[in-house]
Parts: sequence; structure tokens; C-alpha cells
Amino acid sequence: MKTNDTIRVFVGCDPNNCDLEQMMVLDYSIHKHTSVPVEIVWMQLSRDPDSYWYSDPENGKGWDTTKWSTPFSGFRWAIPEYCNYSGRAIYMDADVVVLDDLSKLWQHPIEGQSIVAAKTNADMTRLCTCVWDCEAAKTAVLPIDKLKKNPKSHQEMMALFKKNTQLIEPYQDSYNCIDGEELVIEEIKILHYSDMGTQFSHQYAITRVKEEGFEHWFDGEIMLHPRQDLSEFFDVYYNEALANGYHLDNYRVEPFGDFPKKSQQSYSGNKVTRPSVSKSLFSKSLFSKLFKR
Repeated sequence: MKTNDTIRVFVGCDPNNCDLEQMMVLDYSIHKHTSVPVEIVWMQLSRDPDSYWYSDPENGKGWDTTKWSTPFSGFRWAIPEYCNYSGRAIYMDADVVVLDDLSKLWQHPIEGQSIVAAKTNADMTRLCTCVWDCEAAKTAVLPIDKLKKNPKSHQEMMALFKKNTQLIEPYQDSYNCIDGEELVIEEIKILHYSDMGTQFSHQYAITRVKEEGFEHWFDGEIMLHPRQDLSEFFDVYYNEALANGYHLDNYRVEPFGDFPKKSQQSYSGNKVTRPSVSKSLFSKSLFSKLFKR
């Protein structure tokens, strides 16, 4: 692999402009730290029949998102075919801050039977930040026509990889650091603020989307993140991005509109953020007044 290859990064994000803050911070953080060219593909549901991410839920066409927890859960499996089963590709959720040169992760060995480099020695196999060997993935990942039609394809693919761990090349945990994991910031390579109820971006996004006249896709309870230092760190990157010419509107798209997905009203987060009952981000009265959920 050439060290000056353009890194292809595929990011799963919301199609109704709920994730603009996350997208901006992620984009800025990638380019702040990465030493080689990067191409970012924002994977968002689209009404365009020519789009790879096309969905028409009213008529049962394109991607079936019925069983997804997020607006993009199943897109990661389509990346190898999108790349014509050639070269490498990095997948990330949008709720990520990159704190190291992505070229290091890009060049991570993927050997033997492995087809993807990812985090494995956690409470579950995590393919929310991973590196695909697109050619090798053809042997295990379903073709896109089957991925789109089956609403359970995401769960079935996750089950396949959890059962067949030889398909996964483990990488350093800090390349997918889930909500801090007791690491100091200097030890984190890629911060994934994964708990959907405690995401740092909510303080900006929830009020913004309400003012724009629609609801955020996450319908669960919003909580205070237990790591105040990480919350403040996100704010630093958010403000740095704005100061360096990044703007939320750069990521805005024509809203997709309603789409089916699993409700997160009973969402319980993860063991890192919620070892015990957390304190709400806002008092119930203020939460009700601002967000009306």
C-alpha cells in the first residue's frame, strides 16, 4: 500500500440535517490530524433513485430501515461493493472525533482470514469504526441487493462477524475509544461518543432542529455525559472548526423526511457512560420546555 494513497472514509449520518454538528467536527478533526489526502463519503438516505443510499419507504423500494437503530445502521456493509471490491475503506459513525493521523489506521495490517480491522476486546464486537479490505470482504458480506431488501440484514451481518471472529483483525482499542473508557485524552486516537443519549452534540443540535421545525431522530432520554473533560474537548473542536472556516450549512442536504426505524425511548446506553443511573442533562421542566419529548 502506498503511503500517499487517498484515504476513503465513509460516514453514516442522518438524512434530515440532525447531525450537522457531528459532521462538521468529524470533518475538521480528520483534516486537522491527517497527513495525506482524504475523501469523505457521507452516507445518508436519499430520495434519488440513482443514489447508492436510495430509499422509498412509502413504496417499499431501496433500503429497508425498519429494524435499524440509527438512520444509517446497515450502510457499513455496502461499502466494499460501493468500492467495486477494490482497495481499502474506513467506516465511521458520525459521532466521532479523530485525534490522530488516519494514515496509521489506514495502513493497519489485515491478514490471514481477516477482511476488516476493528475493535474486538470490548463488551461486544464493534464495527462502528473499522477498516475494510474491500476485495476480501466479497467472500463474506452480502451483496447490496440483499442488504437493502432484508430489514434484518444489519443484525444478521453483525451476528456473522461476532460468531466468526477470524474475519476481524483486532486493532488498538484507542482507535475506537468508546466514551473515554478511563483513558486520558492524550491516549485516545479516535474518540467515539457512542452513547446516543449523552452525545456532546445534543446541546447544539436538539435546539437547532427544533427551531428549524422538526424532531431529532434520537427519541430517547438525553443525559449528562460522565466525562466533563471530553464534553469540553468537543466544544473546543466545535469552535475551532468554525474559526477555521467550517460551517454547518456545508453539510446540509435536502431533508429526506420520515423514515421507519426502531424507537430509542428505552435506550440504555453502554457500560462506560452508565455504570449507574446518570443525571439528566437538563431538569425535566426545562427539558420539556425546550425539547417537548
